[in-house]
Amino acid sequence: MKLNFEVFTTVNDIPKNYWDHVNCCSNIYYSPEFLRAFEVANVDIDFNYIFILRNKEAVAFAYTQIVTIGVETITKNIKMSGRIRAMVNRLFCNNQLHVLFCGNVFLSGEYGTFLKAGEDKIATFTAIAEAVKSLSKSTKKLQAIFVKDFKDESLYITNHLLDYDYAAMNVEPNMIISLQPEWNSFKDYTNALKSKYRVKANRADAKSDILDAKFFSKNDIKTYKTQLQELYQNTIDNADFNAQILNLDTYIHLKKEFEDEFFVKGYFLNETLVGFLSAMKNGDNLDAHFIGIDYEKNKDYGIYTRILNDYLRLGISTQAKLINLGRTASEIKSTLGAQPEALTCYFKHKRYLPNQMLKPFIKNVKIKSYKQHKVYK
Repeated sequence: MKLNFEVFTTVNDIPKNYWDHVNCCSNIYYSPEFLRAFEVANVDIDFNYIFILRNKEAVAFAYTQIVTIGVETITKNIKMSGRIRAMVNRLFCNNQLHVLFCGNVFLSGEYGTFLKAGEDKIATFTAIAEAVKSLSKSTKKLQAIFVKDFKDESLYITNHLLDYDYAAMNVEPNMIISLQPEWNSFKDYTNALKSKYRVKANRADAKSDILDAKFFSKNDIKTYKTQLQELYQNTIDNADFNAQILNLDTYIHLKKEFEDEFFVKGYFLNETLVGFLSAMKNGDNLDAHFIGIDYEKNKDYGIYTRILNDYLRLGISTQAKLINLGRTASEIKSTLGAQPEALTCYFKHKRYLPNQMLKPFIKNVKIKSYKQHKVYK
C-alpha cells in the first residue's frame, strides 16, 4: 500500500496514536516531551515533525529545524583555495545560508529519523526523503538541506539520498567510551588504565580539587540560567563549527520532564560558577550534551578535564554501558579510552546549479586528524 506523509509544526498537534504506532518513545530523543522542550524554548527556530503513514497508521518519523548559518562558518572547515572559498561565499546573499536540518541540530548522533521495526527500511526512508523534498519546496527563502548523522551500519539505507542529488560528507566522529561491568567506581576505571593515563586522570582531579561541584535542580538551573548561557557561549565561540545556539531555557524544561535522566552539574570557584556539564541518560547510554567553561580559569583549575572525568563518574554511577562524549576534542577524549564512531551527513543546495557547484567541495570536507590513544592495560 502506498506511503504518504503528514507534517506538523508543533508537537502538541501530533495525535497520540501516531506515537503509539511508530513505537519510538522508549528512546528519549524521539519522545514528545523531549522534542517539546526544544520547541518551546527556541522560538526563533521553525520545527517540523514528519510522520510517514500507511493507511493512516504511522510507520516512520523524522523531524527538522530551519536555522540560519553564516556560509563562512561552513567553508572555513573545507579544504579549498582562498579564491574558491570567496567564490562559494559569494553564491549566497549576505553570506547567510538558511538550512533545513533533518535531525536534531543540537545533538550529535543518529537521532533525526526513526523507522518502525518490521517495516521496509529503504521504502520508509525514501518516503521520508520525499517528505523532506516536499517540505523544502514549500519553505520560502530556503537555500540548503542537511540530513544528519548516520552510523556506518545505516548507510545502505541512507545512501539512497544520493539519488536525490545529495552529497555525502564525513563529519567528526562521536567519541564513545564502553564501560565495563566490573567498574563500580571511578577508581575501578582508573585501575584499568595504563600508568601514564591513570596519572593524567588523577592529576586532573587534583588540579580541580579546589572547585565545588553540585548537581543542579530545576530551580538551580533557573537561578544560574544567565551564567550558564554565558559559559555555554564561551564554548560556542571556541568551536570551529556551530549551526545554532541553544537557549538554555531548554534545560529547565528537560529537567522538569526528565528529572532522573537529565543532569546539569555546576562547578564553582569561590562561589562563582566557572563551568558546567549536561548529560542525558537514554536507556543504556549516557550522552554528553553541552558544556560551558570559563576559559580564563580553565588553565589553572583544569575545569574541562574535570568535566571529562565526571562524565565517567556519572556513567558509572548510572550503570550506563556506553558514554557518548560527542564530537570535538577527539584526542583528549581518546586519552580517557573513547573510541571514534564514524558519522556521515548529507547536504544539498535547493537550486540545481549551485548544488552541482557545491557538491565537489562538500565531498572534500576533511576531518581533523588526531592521535588515537590506547589507554587500557
